[in-house]
Amino acid sequence: MHLNPASDEQRIEDAARGLLRGIGRLSQALFRAGEFGLPRSHTAVLDALEPGPRRVTGIAAYTGLAQPRVTVVLQELAERGLIERERCSQDRRAVEASLTPAARELLERARQRMASALLEGLRTNVEDPEQAVGQARDAVSTLLHAIEPEVS
Repeated sequence: MHLNPASDEQRIEDAARGLLRGIGRLSQALFRAGEFGLPRSHTAVLDALEPGPRRVTGIAAYTGLAQPRVTVVLQELAERGLIERERCSQDRRAVEASLTPAARELLERARQRMASALLEGLRTNVEDPEQAVGQARDAVSTLLHAIEPEVS
């Protein structure tokens, strides 16, 4: 059997487009289930800060938001008591943002709602939820490693 590289490539591209649409829809459904009470840009910034303090440039790189937008979002999050800003100890000209305990609690509650919604959907609509989640996790890891080999 002779494989046509062009048609193989087209099938992979078509599958990738379907995958991206599916990931986008899943992301939207989970965000709605999370009931964050914030715009997605705000939750993206909170997510970027979860591992620890970051500068605006690091937040922009992580989230894909423009630096001026990150600055506005940080101001709005600070007004809500969800982030704190302070001068960077290594470079006093720079400012780092970090999560407050209220932000950590907000993220935890929202993620619990997201996980509950996913679990309920799996229990209702999937024969083996544990296997389905494991396969999805492994597939995402494989795809991420293909794009960013340095990420494990």
